[in-house]
Amino acid sequence: MSKKIPIAEGLFTWPSDNPALLGSRCQECGIAEFPRKLSCPACGSENVVSEELPRRGKLWTWTIQGFMPKKPYLSDETPETFRPFGVGYVELPGAVCVESRLLENTAEDLKIGMEMELVVGTYRHDEEGNEIVGFAFKAAN
Repeated sequence: MSKKIPIAEGLFTWPSDNPALLGSRCQECGIAEFPRKLSCPACGSENVVSEELPRRGKLWTWTIQGFMPKKPYLSDETPETFRPFGVGYVELPGAVCVESRLLENTAEDLKIGMEMELVVGTYRHDEEGNEIVGFAFKAAN
């Protein structure tokens, strides 16, 4: 029986009906990071705590990737089924800018400053048929 497995442990809450990215925040200087870090890159303090990041933010910048990702970011796509996709930075309020795949994939659908929301879903399947679950952002309704 196949399972749903996160693409990497500790990136987002899983399993969850309302998944959130997991970051860290320095208790000395307040800097937030994604993914979680054991120490603060700004001040070097090891006094950091894990926190769930906001699920919504604004598209800070974007591009369209017109080539298939390489390892370890391979998907189930083949050269025949590959479609270009959006990649962007989403600014999460009070936290960080997160680099992410975007579900929208045309210049007409992507605008700097548009509201985005986190989605978690199947990214690919592994050799045993398990669903590998990853995160992306899509235009918010």
